Order: sequence, then structure tokens, then C-alpha cells
Amino acid sequence: MPKPIRSAFSVEGEGPCLFLIHGIGASRHSWDGLIAHLKPHFRVIAYDLRGHNRSPVPPPPYTLDDLVEDLEALRAELGIEKAHFAGHSLGGMIGPAYARKYPQHVLSLGLYSTAAFRTEDDSAKVKGVVAAMRAKGIPPVLEALKDRWFTPEFGQRRPDVIERRMQQVIDTDPDVFLSVFDIYAETEMAPWLSEVKAPSLVLTGEFDGGCPPRLNQEIVRLMPNAELVVLPGLRHAILLEAADVVAPPVLEFL
Repeated sequence: MPKPIRSAFSVEGEGPCLFLIHGIGASRHSWDGLIAHLKPHFRVIAYDLRGHNRSPVPPPPYTLDDLVEDLEALRAELGIEKAHFAGHSLGGMIGPAYARKYPQHVLSLGLYSTAAFRTEDDSAKVKGVVAAMRAKGIPPVLEALKDRWFTPEFGQRRPDVIERRMQQVIDTDPDVFLSVFDIYAETEMAPWLSEVKAPSLVLTGEFDGGCPPRLNQEIVRLMPNAELVVLPGLRHAILLEAADVVAPPVLEFL
């Protein structure tokens, strides 16, 4: 088994510990807007996944288990016995996989803008995006993703935020980006989600094309201790577009 990396991380606030797990081609800074709301109440640990931002870049391909073990190594390094864990997109798969393997360390889970129970058509679409990126390169296909991630209104209001997010993807090593996109496209949590007993908040945008409410309803149906919140009008990039809308249900749950 590959050795876990020593992840780059930051800690803010005081209180019960909360680990935040970002998505594909992003960084711990995706959480900055939400951390502003969380840090008065929690000791918030945000970290960069392997191959992303300031964390080491072992040669891909990576597996979901690699990402779980990196998180466990960070928890152990910080000497935190029990914590809350929340992840966005791919992070919303890493969190439950971690909770399944290390339930003794998990107080609660947040699954934000993530997917399970994909139909054949859902699966084909997400795998098609990865295949297109391999064939044409990442930047040309990113344009299509931009519209899935952000609402048009936000695009008009804050093109700078979207531009920064696109650049972040382009700056990620392409082999790393495609490897973690493969994990996101190929992971299916349905066979084991019922084993994850921690209290869980499942949260998604009303118009998230890849992680729509219909899939999140299935997640909640299978998890023994989960509740669903659908955020009206939002797409996939809920943390960047609307941290102030995400914060109240997250704080209420925690």
C-alpha cells in the first residue's frame, strides 16, 4: 500500500475539531468563505489533497483509499481523537469512506454536492467528461464544466471568482487532476453507504447537474442517520458562490 503523504493544512478557530475535505483540482482555500462562519464555534482543519496546492505530489494514479489514508495520517499527526468531517464533491466521497474505515474517530459527516446511485446515463456523462479531457486536453472541456458549477447570475456578478477557479484547475498537474477525476467518476458509494452510521448532513444545490437532489435523496434513504438539505437555485460550486447560504444549515446540523 502506498505511504500516506504529509498534507499541507491550516487550522483556524477554537472548539470541537472539524476537518474539511475539498474536491477535484481545488484546495483548502475553497472553504475560506465557510470557515469565516465556522471558526467562532469550531477548530477547523482544512487541508490540501495529495497533488493539490501545497501538498506533496506523489506520482499518480491515486485511489480513494490513498486519500482516506492521507486524512487518517493528518488526524494522527494532529493527535485529534474524535472530530467532525465534511467534504465537497470528491471530498463528499472521501469523508464517508474514511468514516467506514475509521468510525471510532468520526462524530459526524457532511456530504456536500456529492453523488451516489448514479444511473448508467449519469455514469456515462461523468466518465465522458474525463474521456473528453484526456482526448482534447483539460482547458477546452473546462468551459462546459463552468456552466455546471456556477449559476449564470454569479458568472455576471463575479467573473473573477470563476476565472480563479478555472486557473486553479489549469495549474493542477494534469495527471493528478485526471486521476482524482477518475476516482470521482468511478466511485459508487451505494454498496456500502448503509454501513456509515455517523450522523450525516447531505447537502446539494437544487440545480447541480452531476450531484442532483434525486441522487442525494437516495443517499439519505440508505444512510441510517442522515438528513437532506437542498439549496434553492444553486449548482455545484456552492462553497465559492454562496458560503453564506451554506453556513446556516451546516451550523444548525453541527
